Amino acid sequence: MRNLPEPIVNAIASGRVASPPQVLLRLLRMVDDDGATMVELAGLIERDPGLCARILTAANSPALRRGNPLHSMENCLVALGTRLVRSIATCLSVQSMFERHSGAAAPDLAAFWTHSLLVAELSRGLASASACARPDEAYLAGLLHDVGELILLAALGAPYARLLAACPDEDTLPAMENETLGAHHGEIGTWLVDQWQLDSAFADGILFHHAPAPQIVSAAPLPQLVWLAHALAGAGDFPAEGKSDGSAGIPPELSALAETMFGPALAARLASLREQAERQTRQVGEALGIAPPARRQGDGAWGLPQLPPQLPQPPADASAAAAGAEIDARIGGMAALQPLQQELLDLESDAELLLALRESARILFDLNRLAFLRHDPRTGKLSGAGIDGQPPIFRQVDIPLEAHRSLAASAALARELHSTFDARPRDAESLIDAQFARAFAAEGLLCVPMATKKQTFGVMVAGLSAAQYARLARRLPWLLDFGRIAALSLESLHAARICRQQAEDEAGARFARQARRVVHEAGNPLGIIKSYLKILDTKLPEDAGVRQELEVLSEEIERVAGIVRRMSEIPAAAPAAGGLDVGELLRELLALYGEALLKNKGIALETQLPATPVRVACERDGLKQILLNLWKNAAEALSSGDRFSIAVSDRIIHDGRPFVEIRMDDTGPGMPEAALRRLHGEEDGGAGPRGLGLSIVGVLARRQGIAVTCRSRTGGGTSIALLLPGEPSKNRE
Repeated sequence: MRNLPEPIVNAIASGRVASPPQVLLRLLRMVDDDGATMVELAGLIERDPGLCARILTAANSPALRRGNPLHSMENCLVALGTRLVRSIATCLSVQSMFERHSGAAAPDLAAFWTHSLLVAELSRGLASASACARPDEAYLAGLLHDVGELILLAALGAPYARLLAACPDEDTLPAMENETLGAHHGEIGTWLVDQWQLDSAFADGILFHHAPAPQIVSAAPLPQLVWLAHALAGAGDFPAEGKSDGSAGIPPELSALAETMFGPALAARLASLREQAERQTRQVGEALGIAPPARRQGDGAWGLPQLPPQLPQPPADASAAAAGAEIDARIGGMAALQPLQQELLDLESDAELLLALRESARILFDLNRLAFLRHDPRTGKLSGAGIDGQPPIFRQVDIPLEAHRSLAASAALARELHSTFDARPRDAESLIDAQFARAFAAEGLLCVPMATKKQTFGVMVAGLSAAQYARLARRLPWLLDFGRIAALSLESLHAARICRQQAEDEAGARFARQARRVVHEAGNPLGIIKSYLKILDTKLPEDAGVRQELEVLSEEIERVAGIVRRMSEIPAAAPAAGGLDVGELLRELLALYGEALLKNKGIALETQLPATPVRVACERDGLKQILLNLWKNAAEALSSGDRFSIAVSDRIIHDGRPFVEIRMDDTGPGMPEAALRRLHGEEDGGAGPRGLGLSIVGVLARRQGIAVTCRSRTGGGTSIALLLPGEPSKNRE
């Protein structure tokens, strides 16, 4: 990326773009409607460049994406899950409230939105007519072709708005942007799309939509389609009030160029395709309550975003104004963040909550580089162990809660925001703070405590520049409230988990007591019946024909007695309702045993765990026992300097059924043949605990329908994979 101004770089990284308030309102209504489907939600988002860029940025972020990049809006929403989509929608509404409180003028996006949607509809129509590109991909490229203008407006504000106001027509804009900024909006939009790692031709459609006509004929089909759609949208009037003159206004040179690129058949349909796209654009605008402004021939700047003129404000007492502004900020921030708190309280796992907090910080505060440190009340230290989607240095540290150790520690102790750029005096810079900043490739840090009145849950650590910190100055009270909301959400989640466990334990204890009572009371009459049958058997003559019947009765009574006796045994727990989140279980086990079993022995631990819930149809305690036995076996076999890795893969289909794989690899000495046989139940466990532990793994795995595969080579390490039965259609909420 060129040496762009730092606000532009941050805006590109966050995908921060504005949306018309009518679209945001419709989005909020839709996510609150339990009857709304993903298809309907995707249909709304695909109508707005701002929402589209937000969702694509989130779904293709490192914390979420696994495998191929996502460009279908429906696939993006499925990957994010309904709860995270609700959180994003809430954050966007809160962000718009922040901007209203800030006093900044909201941009008028009606013409920009209409122009973007018209180009998108034209791109799709041209792709369908030419069969040269996928229509949905062409639509998306057309919708986002000018998204760079929104990024520049969000990053630079009034200076860029003045540049837009001075621009005589859209074709002149790239040259003016290059002269002022060193890059034009097509390049800015391309840099955003490149973050999603989509097909390069998709980004080229955005990059080349202002290319000269003689050059575009040598491009690939998708950039040609977007270029032609953009040219058609700018040719002639855009009719208001449902009027259309679709057959008019197609310049002959544009028809000739279309014929060169796509042939005479498509060139002959340009007018009808434009008329159809205009009609669809008007219909969508009417449905959303956005009145498309009329465009007249020669109005080359029609589709540009605009800021309304700022009215002069009457002078006021400076101190009173400052106090009033702070009161508005605090009260407005608390009220604005209330819906977000409710959304976070609905989440069901630590991983899901941290992911929602990460996206919320990106949307609300433009904090694109964020990591979490959890506070362990047992050790009193901060650590990022077990948290994916952040630089590895955060997983490697344990920071004592001593103010001089780190900004994160001082923020947790004081329960205040602490930053590299604070005016307060500081001791010598902590080296761990310097490491964190280097890992973020940032100038400094901002640490936000996640604490309630009673307990500290951790710290959010953000990488940012001095200029970015200065822009955040007015929102720092809201950021502190955001940290409190994060802590309350974690507290609620942990309290609910403890309550569920206590309820299960109490129910189990009551069942065990009742079962023992039933066994005792039922044993007496069953014993008496068996005794009488024996007495009756001795009194019957040897040749009595009912002896066989008496033997059958005796066997059945013994079977009933066995059933009654087993009532006192602890039954195998059923799989968790809605499936067991295997990622959350692994994180809990690693937090409890990872250090004791592996790290303290000098064994390097590597994890690749899912950021969103991946559910399996397994019983929690049984799976926990399997994993612990395998980890203990590995820890006993490995030496300092060896490596042990754990990875989870989902969406595995075998015989038409979904499965989830937990794969554990080590660099140890390998597993002997006898141990492999014990693991698969071919041989009883030996006298040693390792032999018994592997036998237990085999028994528990067969009981739950878990397939176990093992590859081991003497001196070449061991790889064990557990194939867990998945929950159909629930592995991506």
